[in-house]
Amino acid sequence: MSEIKQERENPSGSEGKVPNQKELEKELTEYLSKKYGDRVKIITPLVFPKGETEETEPSVSEKGKTMSKINFEMKPEELEAYLDEYVVCQDEAKAVLATKICTHFNRIRYWERQGKDSGAAVGLIKNNIIMIGPTGVGKTYLIKLIAKKLGVPFVKGDATKFSETGYVGGDVEDLVRDLVLEAGDDIELAQYGIVYIDEIDKIASSHNLIGPDVSRTGVQRALLKPLEEAEIDLRVPHDPISQLQAIERYRKTGKKEKRTINTKHILFIVSGAFNHLDEIIRKRLQEKGLGFGARLKSRELAEGYHKQVRSEDFMAFGFETEFVGRLPVTVVLDSLEVDDLFQILKNPNNPVIRSKKADFKAYGIDILFEEEALRLLAEMAFEEKTGARGLVSAVEKVLLKFEKRFPSTEIKRLLVTSRVVEDPEGELTRLLADPERATDLEAFQQAWDREKSALLERLRHKAEETLGKFETLLTETRLRIVADRHLELGLDIPQAFEEIRQMIGQVREYEMRFFERVGISLKFSEEGVDAVLNRAQRAGVSVWSICENFSKDFEYGFKLVQEKTGLNRFLITTEAIEDTEAYIQKLLQTYFAKESQ
Repeated sequence: MSEIKQERENPSGSEGKVPNQKELEKELTEYLSKKYGDRVKIITPLVFPKGETEETEPSVSEKGKTMSKINFEMKPEELEAYLDEYVVCQDEAKAVLATKICTHFNRIRYWERQGKDSGAAVGLIKNNIIMIGPTGVGKTYLIKLIAKKLGVPFVKGDATKFSETGYVGGDVEDLVRDLVLEAGDDIELAQYGIVYIDEIDKIASSHNLIGPDVSRTGVQRALLKPLEEAEIDLRVPHDPISQLQAIERYRKTGKKEKRTINTKHILFIVSGAFNHLDEIIRKRLQEKGLGFGARLKSRELAEGYHKQVRSEDFMAFGFETEFVGRLPVTVVLDSLEVDDLFQILKNPNNPVIRSKKADFKAYGIDILFEEEALRLLAEMAFEEKTGARGLVSAVEKVLLKFEKRFPSTEIKRLLVTSRVVEDPEGELTRLLADPERATDLEAFQQAWDREKSALLERLRHKAEETLGKFETLLTETRLRIVADRHLELGLDIPQAFEEIRQMIGQVREYEMRFFERVGISLKFSEEGVDAVLNRAQRAGVSVWSICENFSKDFEYGFKLVQEKTGLNRFLITTEAIEDTEAYIQKLLQTYFAKESQ
């Protein structure tokens, strides 16, 4: 009996020894198996040994220089040019956003390079931004494009959720935590992210002391610290994932870790329509004798007032002084007219038409739009009064029945004409009755040629601007391949240019690998590179595959020339690719002709 008692007091059989994690797991599993059978098993026993210490993860500013993860070297004009590729109009807004966001990241990089990151930001104001503009003018689209270009994590939240719940602070901090998820649990990368909060005007107070305004003011105050600098705890009671992660870390290390993210370098951008803000600005200007002297008569006049907004106008609108002070940059976006919507549809990078082309391409159907049709779609969208969002509705309204019916037929092309927009049901019936009409096929090819011609003209116009990004020439062949990739695969222009850059890189990589393997130096001329790109484009295979197909002939032929002549460096021209054997013979004949002289 005394032995049993002793065993219970010291089950490990070792006086004073504390069992480790594996021993505890084994003993508990055996005990439960004896009592309950195999129905019960210990997966992760939550055993907390005495003497545990809570370790705080080093703040992100102390973890070393992480700006290299973003590799930020962009200038404001470069970012503005990138935005011009995608966004029509809004020139002033693009200029301000490009300038202030580039400055934000360049300033961080400057501090880190100078080794001043720990203290340099104290007292300095971040370039947090407040955007004013009606729905559908591209506010969210602009910020998403910027975040994608910079390679920083991006999250979007809706301010109305904060005011509805009255949950002061929690939702705001959740947005910061979401940055860590977007960054793949990389806190160091998340610290450079962008948090975008839409409908911020909905949390403005109307200066009442009761009702929802109390909650709105509370949300504004909850935003103050994150907007400037705050340590946000990543483990919170209402987030089961963070709790499970903490348990798993403790199981592996035996230590409790406090994971936080500092918002010092996180850029906050808020936006809203700000209805009636123009009235506040007009009143201020008229009181000072600076107004237009008349009541608002149009949307243009209201936007003219918006561009004269000042901090006091935001405070009169219902924002706290401290809240406005943490949003020093104001960006005003213009409403979109019919011609603006038309230009959006004509832009080859616009997501509306590219998405619709992808929808039909999924069924093996090519679709093109005539300019007259795009103009009518823009007019339909304008009637929706929802800005660029109306374009999606207009396109869907016209093409939905075609999208439903065509995949079940043998029709493989659709030219959207003005007649299709004006009478979609009638045109659908006509095409289904006679899908192979020669006039339709001819019209489609003509539309294809027109679109490609216009695209090439656009690319030639921008070739000089794009040249500095590629370290190589943008030849006519390469521009044509970019146009084909856009028309056939639906790639936007920057994506197509990036593919060209990667394809040229594969040729240069092949040159290096060939030398390492054979000991003979090859250099593809620009025309030779174009010949390889053309072959890859026509065959639908990678550039590397095309190059590898030449390897056997190249290796045999150039070794022969090397043995006969001693030459070890060769220029690969179009001729060498089109007829390698003839090219080798020509090299030998040229060399021996010189020797005989």
